[in-house]
Amino acid sequence: MSLDIQTVTKAFPGTQALQGVSLQAGDGEFLALLGPSGSGKTTLLRVLAGLEVPDAGTVWFGGQDITRVPARQRGIGMVFQHYALFRHMTVAQNVAFGLNARPRALRPGRAQIVQRVEDLLALVHLEGLGARYPTQLSGGQRQRVALARALAIEPRLLLLDEPFGALDAKVRRELRGALRDIHDRTGVTTVFVTHDQDEALALADRVAVMRDGLIEQVGTPHELRSAPATAFVTDFLARPPETWLGRGGDGPEGSPRP
Repeated sequence: MSLDIQTVTKAFPGTQALQGVSLQAGDGEFLALLGPSGSGKTTLLRVLAGLEVPDAGTVWFGGQDITRVPARQRGIGMVFQHYALFRHMTVAQNVAFGLNARPRALRPGRAQIVQRVEDLLALVHLEGLGARYPTQLSGGQRQRVALARALAIEPRLLLLDEPFGALDAKVRRELRGALRDIHDRTGVTTVFVTHDQDEALALADRVAVMRDGLIEQVGTPHELRSAPATAFVTDFLARPPETWLGRGGDGPEGSPRP
């Protein structure tokens, strides 16, 4: 399932979040959107998810124009920075949520759902923890549950919005390897948002570096390291991630939305 973003623009009061962004991702590709806070990367991810409608431009996925297709009809799995797990549900119930929420005619049988949950918990290395509640898990374990829940519906496209941002450095490193392994096993087209260049360059097949609602450069990690196209890309890749947090202001990209 290939992704084709064509000249997408999006403005919020006082801010031009996206300025004619065009970008493609191949079937099964792991694409990272990399940039400082306020660069437009999260806004672009929300457009892909159907949580924002662009002012202009189109989004094609699998040969279909999904620009104005409702989020629930896109077949997309999404993982957020702060897990967004249901505290009153067990781990197994959280993972099964998307399957149980389907209309009755499209819902798998109970035994199928149980098997799917068990398979996914094994995939994310949480075997035997299905009966626990989110509060009984570590941050890294909660993020694994969130990933399993996103994969439960067998998404055509997986979107990850700073999924390791709330975790400490050691857990982040552990989950990087796990995420790439899961991607390689499932083969789902994945778009990953991060401000951490080490994370993007370690995980992604290709990286799109963004600044002020524009794409500065798209390339493989090797291409970005060996031949940065602009002074901004050179500077961004050379500096520690924390020096870019909040730079230029979060604006609408960093603000909570319903």
